[in-house]
Amino acid sequence: MGLSTGSLPDFPWDTLVPFAQRARAHPGGIVDLSVGTPVDPTPVLVREALAAAADSPGYPTTHGTPALRQAVVAWFARSRGVPGLDPAAVLPTVGSKELVALLPSLLGLGAGDVVLHPATAYPTYDVGARLAGATPEPCDDVEARLADGSGDVRLVWLNSPGNPDGRVLGADRLAAIVDAARAAARRDGRPVVVVGDECYAELPWDEPWVREGVPSVLDPRVTGGDLTGLLAVYSLSKRSNLAGYRAAFVAGDPALVSRLLETRKHAGMIVPGPVQAAMTVALGDDEHVGEQRARYGRRRRLLRSAFEGAGFAVDGSHAGLYLWVRPEGGYQDCWETVADLAGLGILVAPGSFYGAAAAGHVRVALTASDERVGEAAARLSGA
Repeated sequence: MGLSTGSLPDFPWDTLVPFAQRARAHPGGIVDLSVGTPVDPTPVLVREALAAAADSPGYPTTHGTPALRQAVVAWFARSRGVPGLDPAAVLPTVGSKELVALLPSLLGLGAGDVVLHPATAYPTYDVGARLAGATPEPCDDVEARLADGSGDVRLVWLNSPGNPDGRVLGADRLAAIVDAARAAARRDGRPVVVVGDECYAELPWDEPWVREGVPSVLDPRVTGGDLTGLLAVYSLSKRSNLAGYRAAFVAGDPALVSRLLETRKHAGMIVPGPVQAAMTVALGDDEHVGEQRARYGRRRRLLRSAFEGAGFAVDGSHAGLYLWVRPEGGYQDCWETVADLAGLGILVAPGSFYGAAAAGHVRVALTASDERVGEAAARLSGA
């Protein structure tokens, strides 16, 4: 694979530095809600599993231990409505961001190939296409784009729940996209891979997703029992506070996973053995996931109430780790909102990081301590 870095955008978070400095100058210090990095403790049982596996002198397996892959299979069946997944079709990854960034290259995409991603989206989908020399294209009407006859789309990224906007795609919509991709592949004689980035799936807030669960692209209602051309990406960073472990996996079409496995063997892209052991334990325990979701739920309720009381609207945000916020009463550029909030010592991410369509919103992360979230709420109430 040939990685092309010449056309990469500047790293967006670097542009937040002056606003962070302004927020730090607040007498009560900064409340940093700009990045979704966990702040709560890693569960004790996961740390114990990591420590127990610390004597790890040999190379770990790229494919993941059988115990880890079976834990993923059991988790999909128990928590995601996806029974009977083949353990061979599971592959651990070094966090999910590296897979998002490298997947177009690992699949052999290049010049003339189009990678679709949501119009409001995590910027790494765009970056991954550029690294491969392919063309990123923001698109929310995926079915129409696949049906236009151009035959250039090779990869479709879905992100549900969405980062930054918390949008959830129902099973019917996911099935329609999968059907459109398969129809395009048959028509053009070229595969179209559909990948669901589902890293926030265990953080639903609104109905019907709390009751029904957030559907996976691997759900039988979506696939019709056929996983061909489909992959799901998941990370343990948020649900288990394992961002520092770089613990994630991809699963789905056995042929695609096998292809990724072979490339990753050659490249030495391996999740460390102790981390694999910790992942196995984390995936087998639902209690700590519920406890962490309850923490985020409390912070979400407090922040949402405070923002709405201060004259902001919260759009979408049906699931996930963020509030998607804009001022009430008319459009304001996201950077003005960032500046206004920095004056209160609150740092948020501008919507423009996530595409031109998002320039009127800011993203507010729930990943601050209870004390700092309370401080942010008090400042918003005072304002």
